[in-house]
Amino acid sequence: MLRALFATKPFSALIAETENSPRSLRRVLGPGHLIALGIGATVGAGIFATIGTAAAGDAQRPGAGPALILSFVLTAVVCGLTALCYAELASLVPVAGSAYTYAYATLGELAAWIIGWDLILEYAIGNVAVAISWANYCNTLLSGMGLNVPRWLAIDYRTAAQRMPDIVAGAPHMLGVPIVFNLLAIVIVAVLTALLVWGIRESARVNVAMVAVKLAVLALFVLVGTRFMRPENWRPFAPNGFAGVAAGAAIVFFAYIGFDAVSTCAEETRRPGRDLPIGILGSLAASTIIYVAVAAVFTGLVPFPALRNLNAAEQAEPLTVALRYVGRSDALIGVVALGSVVAHTAVLLVFQLGQARIFMAMARDGLLPPFFARIHPRFHTPHVATIATGILVGSAAAVTNLDEMVDLTNVGTLFAFVLVCIGVCVLRFKVPDRPRPFRVPLGPFAIPALGAAACLGLIVYLPPTSWLRFVAWLVVGLALYALYGARHSRLRQRAQA
Repeated sequence: MLRALFATKPFSALIAETENSPRSLRRVLGPGHLIALGIGATVGAGIFATIGTAAAGDAQRPGAGPALILSFVLTAVVCGLTALCYAELASLVPVAGSAYTYAYATLGELAAWIIGWDLILEYAIGNVAVAISWANYCNTLLSGMGLNVPRWLAIDYRTAAQRMPDIVAGAPHMLGVPIVFNLLAIVIVAVLTALLVWGIRESARVNVAMVAVKLAVLALFVLVGTRFMRPENWRPFAPNGFAGVAAGAAIVFFAYIGFDAVSTCAEETRRPGRDLPIGILGSLAASTIIYVAVAAVFTGLVPFPALRNLNAAEQAEPLTVALRYVGRSDALIGVVALGSVVAHTAVLLVFQLGQARIFMAMARDGLLPPFFARIHPRFHTPHVATIATGILVGSAAAVTNLDEMVDLTNVGTLFAFVLVCIGVCVLRFKVPDRPRPFRVPLGPFAIPALGAAACLGLIVYLPPTSWLRFVAWLVVGLALYALYGARHSRLRQRAQA
């Protein structure tokens, strides 16, 4: 029994099941597509939504203030160490499933299940947070155009009940129960689910267009904001010292989630050994440059005391608030709001893409029901897994709030990153002679160990409530593994045959 829990999946089996499948995914993506997908997944809700809380702080965490710039650099270093590990494993194991697949090849079935279950936090639950933030910005944009969505259709019930009881009172009631849910979040998830079922090439093209728009909008924010920055707003630079910088880094880590989504497209990449490392590392480098520039302008526009006085709704729309603070026109604010909507849409698209392929990989191994592994005969996409992901994300986004989802996503992703770093060390010793188109520099220990330690360090600065929720999530996952995955594992069935 114990041996079965730690049994690893042979590389030959990993590669064979992708090459021999009668309905395989289409290899149509090149390095440009992958970098665009990485930027599409990374530059979005984090930079448009979380920097307000990271700079100002909240009841549980000190704010970074202008040192938010350092928070982004610190997080970039942590993610850079992990990205190098991802790049090696992605080139070594060019199979869909990302860290789940890597864990199955290195640490065994139980670890693979844990990390696969954990990745749902990064992709599906992370997308819930993005969908909620998307709905907030979309509602702002529509209001600016004179289109007013009923307030009870643009917010979740718990937030409305706690902060805006007038919305609950004014909402229609059915059998005495107020009807309050986030319809906007449901709509965008449904539209993107349809696009992803349609095809990977079409989805990649739409993503490239959205990346171009959001980068143009962020460039406009930086160019315009530079004219109104005041150097005195950067003093004191770090009002809460390193504690504020580290807490800010733990929050803005959400802004970096996404570069690893590139690895989920391994089976749809033309030359995965070369192109996957380029996509992972290239998108991370580009995103970091963008983040540092935006953070510098944002903190130069709004002084730290003013940031501390922002309410939760204002912190969720930091860039538009910064422009209002310096008296910029409604037209410019509208452009930034449009850019945010587009940016969030790109993140939603890539995360939905990644989650469906992780479900597909787990179903191939028997750890999830087999229908999740079905490939559409015409579109060559994992349509069942894609639709299931859309239903999961849309339903949760309709009734949950942003802050809880961000913290839960961060701790889950950091834990997954730790296991990826460990996986590099294990494979260097288990299969030292297997060709590696990309290798982590400085040997098998230095960078993976630093990456794992840095991720654990950021976890410390997340609220304790997020740790407890994460433990509860793992307990539920282990129960599902015992009830279904362990009984239907194809690796176990082959071993017993």
